[in-house]
Amino acid sequence: MAHTSGEEIALGRARGAAARGAWADAYAGYLEAREAGGLGPAELADFASVAYAAGHLDVAIETWERLHEELSRLGEDIGAAGAAVRVAMHLLFDTALMAPVRGWLHRAERLLDPATPTSVHAWFAAVRAFERLLSGDLDAARDWADRAIETGSHTDPAAAAIGRVARARLVILDGDVPRGLELLDEAGTAVMTGDLDALSTGVVYCELVCALQGLAQYDLAEQWTEAMERWARTNAIGSLHGRCRVHRAEILRLRGQCAHAEQQVLLACDELRPYVRRELGWPLTELGRIRLRRGDLPGAEEALLAAHGLGWDPEPGLSLVRLAGGDADTAAAAIGEALARPLPVPSKELPPTSGLRRAPLLDAQVRIAVARGDLETARSAVRELDEVAVRFESTALAASALRARGDLRLAEGDAAGASAAFAGAVRAWSQVGAPYETAECRLRLADAQGALGNLRAETLERSAARTELERIARGPAIDGHRADTAEPYTAEPGTAEPGTAEPGTAEPHAAKPDTFVREGDHWRVVFDGRRTTVRDSKGMHHLARLFAAPGREFHVLDLVAADSDDPAAAGRLSQAGDLGPLLDDRAKQMYRRRLADIEEDIEEARADNDLARQEQAGLEREFLINELARAVGLGGRDRHAGVASERARAAVTQAVRKAIGRLRDVCPALGDHLDRTISTGTYCTYAPDPRVPSGWST
Repeated sequence: MAHTSGEEIALGRARGAAARGAWADAYAGYLEAREAGGLGPAELADFASVAYAAGHLDVAIETWERLHEELSRLGEDIGAAGAAVRVAMHLLFDTALMAPVRGWLHRAERLLDPATPTSVHAWFAAVRAFERLLSGDLDAARDWADRAIETGSHTDPAAAAIGRVARARLVILDGDVPRGLELLDEAGTAVMTGDLDALSTGVVYCELVCALQGLAQYDLAEQWTEAMERWARTNAIGSLHGRCRVHRAEILRLRGQCAHAEQQVLLACDELRPYVRRELGWPLTELGRIRLRRGDLPGAEEALLAAHGLGWDPEPGLSLVRLAGGDADTAAAAIGEALARPLPVPSKELPPTSGLRRAPLLDAQVRIAVARGDLETARSAVRELDEVAVRFESTALAASALRARGDLRLAEGDAAGASAAFAGAVRAWSQVGAPYETAECRLRLADAQGALGNLRAETLERSAARTELERIARGPAIDGHRADTAEPYTAEPGTAEPGTAEPGTAEPHAAKPDTFVREGDHWRVVFDGRRTTVRDSKGMHHLARLFAAPGREFHVLDLVAADSDDPAAAGRLSQAGDLGPLLDDRAKQMYRRRLADIEEDIEEARADNDLARQEQAGLEREFLINELARAVGLGGRDRHAGVASERARAAVTQAVRKAIGRLRDVCPALGDHLDRTISTGTYCTYAPDPRVPSGWST
């Protein structure tokens, strides 16, 4: 189409920014071009990709939908089908709403000629494979994964790569774990060549780690998480940063570094906040698991109930919270329901209808049943858990089964058999590198030794376990103090400082400690021996306060008040006016479009007498209706976000992120460090990564 000169200029800027990865600038350029004269089909496709990269998921999906409509009207079936597949792909990986995914795949399928395979056919097969996998239809998923590999091998390597990950996961679920792990390794190694686009690479990495987490192959999961993190520092787009954080939080929790895990998962909650919030259920369930390990039962319950409100399955975490709170009867009823009638909720780590999905539920059921003296239920769960552990050849699953067997035998009065099982579980969890689970089993081993009359062994095991559990609950040591204290780091006297560098430049230097000090209208910063100066800003003030108290949570209202000359600032802010509607018009429109997709899917499921599909779609419909009800009051009036902390949260987050961006410009290593350790939200925290310790003189 013909472009005006203004549109051409804006498009040129947008394309140049996209080429160098400046996604926010590219997005602004495409918006300007669209307003100046509209975008043709080719530009719409580019704009949709840039919108996703810049974090505007709603705009990306809306643009692909518009492109589908335009190309359908023009009779360009392949292009229209490709746009429909892109809508389905984003809905699949970024909203976990399966009914709309199926609807858009149906639109694409009607336009595709099976006799002439193209790259669109390959992508259709890859997305369909994962839709079937996450819906529990493993037979159909195998067929579609093979099609994605076959067609993609000739037309689109990215679609083939995603198909290979799906096939590897299905091989594992079939019980051939060695072959499945081999296929996962091949898929992961292939993306490391850098031949795939950023979105496809991120999806492969994320799905690979999800597969390993679900299989409880934690060493491999950690290795691939680290590979994903290295890639993500410079290449991740859209939601991939947040997904990477959830994977890191899972590993940190396993390693007993729960304070750091909680900070990572809270950051992930901020970053995985698409226009349809259902995907937040994933980091929220992880947050519940972390808080349970830290002994924060109210916090764990809050996170798990929030995840449930978003349509995610909170079990077995919620039942274990009930058990820890002394309500074993409620816990037993809930875990029994979860096993008998599992929710058809998609899980990237634990697909439905698999033994891997049931294993953590069975582990919890044994603990709850033993606590209630229901040994018959415990025996049945132990038998099935043993079968799952043997089938999937995982050390962690074997350790879980040993712990469960020990619980049962001790309840049956077989202290010697229980002691042997608990000792085996201690060895297995130690081999995995899971200090919390190891400590739990040590406590149970102490119980068994006490029942045998071995009081010295009981005391030793109990003391070691309690010491470790207290460490995990408080948080790991950081630079000589604990993460839950507010004592600032104090530099040793006599520390030499280098000369003054030019503002905005960095110079190598070996001086210690790291320094963050205000000097007039600039800040002197020394990190890892490199010195720079950066202009003063509100964000730098906030960072200084966080650095002075590692591990301490600062409410955003406190940070705003501390940066004001008026001590009443926070009080006035708390009385500030509203912040506008909870959902803007675009979001409400998109919610209603998804509801229409779901209604269509429900009708098709009824016609096919597919009860499981009806139930899954019904849960998704309930979630969206609740979200709209949350945002729209009586008479259709918008509900407004009138809390002052939300205004402060947005202002502080923006200021801190701008400051980190400036610091990254002059010291990339410091920018990476702050990305890992600064958590923003209603509460802000600096929690240094234990692998890269840093103490600040402020």
